[in-house]
Amino acid sequence: MARVHLSRLPGERVQVVDDGHVDVLDVTALPAFVARREADDAPRWVWDDTARWYAPLLAAGVRVERCHDLRLCHRVLRRAPAVDARLLDGEEADLWDRLRPAEPTEPVLVSADDATEHLRADLEDARQLAAVEASPEAVRLGLLLAAESAGALVAAEMTHAGVPWQVEVHDRLLTDLLGPRPPRGARPRLLEELAVEVRGILDSPDLNPDSRPHLLAALRRAGIEVPDTRRSTLHRIEHPVVEPLVRYKQLAHLFSTNGWAWIDQWVGDGRFRPVYQPAGSATGRWSSNGGGALSFPVQVRSAAVADDGWVLVVADVAQLEPRVLAGMSGDRALARAARGADLYQGMVDDGAVATRQDAKLGLLGAMYGATSGESGRMVAGLTRRYPAAFGLVEEAARAGERGQVVRTLLGRGCPALGGGSWDESPDAPPADLDDQDRHRRAYGRFTRNFVVQGTAAEWASCWLADLRNRLWRLVDDGPLESRPHLVFFLHDEVVVHTPADLADRVAAEITAAASTAGALLFRELPVDFPLNVSVVRSYADAGKPGGPPPPDV
Repeated sequence: MARVHLSRLPGERVQVVDDGHVDVLDVTALPAFVARREADDAPRWVWDDTARWYAPLLAAGVRVERCHDLRLCHRVLRRAPAVDARLLDGEEADLWDRLRPAEPTEPVLVSADDATEHLRADLEDARQLAAVEASPEAVRLGLLLAAESAGALVAAEMTHAGVPWQVEVHDRLLTDLLGPRPPRGARPRLLEELAVEVRGILDSPDLNPDSRPHLLAALRRAGIEVPDTRRSTLHRIEHPVVEPLVRYKQLAHLFSTNGWAWIDQWVGDGRFRPVYQPAGSATGRWSSNGGGALSFPVQVRSAAVADDGWVLVVADVAQLEPRVLAGMSGDRALARAARGADLYQGMVDDGAVATRQDAKLGLLGAMYGATSGESGRMVAGLTRRYPAAFGLVEEAARAGERGQVVRTLLGRGCPALGGGSWDESPDAPPADLDDQDRHRRAYGRFTRNFVVQGTAAEWASCWLADLRNRLWRLVDDGPLESRPHLVFFLHDEVVVHTPADLADRVAAEITAAASTAGALLFRELPVDFPLNVSVVRSYADAGKPGGPPPPDV
């Protein structure tokens, strides 16, 4: 397959390296060039950052079938245990090491005259290809890099298409809960009434309930000693202030995170367009770079409404991580229990445990490091029944405690102990021996979960990559927005916006893509990945009753 390299040049120009031929285009000519090459043989586009290159192409009505995201893949290869990282060294290598994702505020393809703005895609691609080819895990790493890059395409397409969003519904929800929209800098009426009630109960007329220190001091003066103001902490005390204070905190959070200012910033032309960050976490899970896309509050979900004549197809995977653990460990007994919709019940039917709750406690305990109480007791019993699965996470934990890095099924390496990123801590490892021991145990808990959560992220990336192309092929022509297209993704859940008459076919393609992803990763041990699928007009109605089903890990 042809690889076409695109590099930004000063002066709003683009260098194109295509089958050894070098050309320079004005940036305005790029969409037409890409469209012609896509029509010819759909090459793999190699560029530094998909978010930067693909957005203007989509705006011009150009979709690409595949790409290689050098920034994402460089990060994977730098940390992959099966890669000789020295093969990534060379001209501009230090710039690739510090290259950051494009920010949502960056409106153009070519912007500042910074060194990282003008990196040579062809040079870095040659190094990455050599590093993969030299690895004993070349096939797995190749799949990981392809899936990672496809995920970047999906993220850009979801931002471009947006989630259908009815502002009038969102505004009505806010007004019902908070009162009319207030002037800038003021609290909504119902929120201010709760603040007045809290001040009165605590006899603190100047209290700012949004200030944690002020609130803790006021609570202390009222004889309430609490270490923090979390809802779970407040619910443990008996005092008249608890109910209005908890209500205030809930509504204040809605006002600040998904209130009118959020609508103004992130919703336009009937679409919510968040900015996703594929592989934004150490495990490869996505994060959000703007708009809070990975957390739709229950209170405003009913504003996500399909267009007239369209529907939302919502699908989430039942118990994704335990199923991934069965597949990556090759534990046939656990894989048998995973056949069907409910893995935990399958473990009960297998005679491993007495109840579904016991099965859930045991599996979650194994993946998250529970060693005491009921969960710890279940782990010990289930280890004998499923030695391969439980042994895999246990060995990952021991490796972490020894200060070793671990890897996912396809080869993503975890951050090193003391590297400052695995626990989001900027501090160096502690000098005290007892603290060092606790630090290592904490790292062991991280590596225990990393191998499973990271492999689950790889499965989800393969699911997205295949589903994206399946949806495109459902309709013969038309731009992305006129076809069934992905509008939301969260770890183990996808939402597709589709014409209503294609809903059944979309649901079938979502299911088929999940099976394909499982076969790609776990060829030797087929594992079921059953889906909960809803076809709805509003996202709030998915999985009714009670809204979208909570993830059952």
